[in-house]
Amino acid sequence: MAELSPVTGRYVTIDVLGDQCKVFFLESGDPNNQSLVCQHTAGCHNHQWRYLLEDSEITRDYRVIAYDLTNHGKSDPPTNKEWWKEEYRLTTDWYTAFITSFCDALELRDPIFMGCSFGGNEALQLALRHPDRFGGIISVEGADYSPGFFLDWWQHPHANAAQVSASGVWDLMAPQSPDSDRAATWFYYTQGSEAFRGDLYFYSVDHDLRGRLGEIDTTNCPLVMLTGEYDYLTTPDDSRRTADGIDGATFIEMEKIGHFPMSENYPRFKTYMRQALQRIEEQHRTAVG
Repeated sequence: MAELSPVTGRYVTIDVLGDQCKVFFLESGDPNNQSLVCQHTAGCHNHQWRYLLEDSEITRDYRVIAYDLTNHGKSDPPTNKEWWKEEYRLTTDWYTAFITSFCDALELRDPIFMGCSFGGNEALQLALRHPDRFGGIISVEGADYSPGFFLDWWQHPHANAAQVSASGVWDLMAPQSPDSDRAATWFYYTQGSEAFRGDLYFYSVDHDLRGRLGEIDTTNCPLVMLTGEYDYLTTPDDSRRTADGIDGATFIEMEKIGHFPMSENYPRFKTYMRQALQRIEEQHRTAVG
């Protein structure tokens, strides 16, 4: 007998600062539950969240939604422009507008946003710019500043960018993570790399919240930061320093895990993710009480 997954996939068309974007997303769980919106890492796609999407313990309480950012996975570049005539570079303004437009299109009320790596950095941007739009923010492997990874040789004709990015991904995972999941995470990055460098423009150039962390208001939008001990791109010290600069933010260091926790070792990541979700729920209960 075939085993059908509870996860479904759909497209939605949204306007992002004048760009018409047809966005693919996966979802699972009761549509009436609070939404947990998930952003994949740079140069990848929503398959990274496959374990979470099929986790009935989580989808019993949350509507889990994982989208492919435009130019990634099954989400093509904008349909109303000659995108192939310009270099793809993701900016903070566009990235932020994409997420709010996506949530608006699905009519999500107070969703919790969870992003990893460049998605973890964007989570901080959302906490700064739109705390009124979200019921909570979980920044995974994020920090206020992540310099040094927007590199010119990334798309040099003498370099195999797919192999380069996949090799870097392997080094960023913890040795304790299961071999099968480490291999799967590595495989995702062998499939394509054209968007990776453009994502890193946001990650290492356009994203910079140094000196602005004190402006983030966590009163109604709780912020939790999670970082794996084996992450050398955004180290636990980077995330801890960032959280210390934000009044009311919580930082949790994840042991025996690396930069891709949701796909390299989901059972271990789940324990920390649940702590983050519980922290958000507790803060809301305190505010109401």
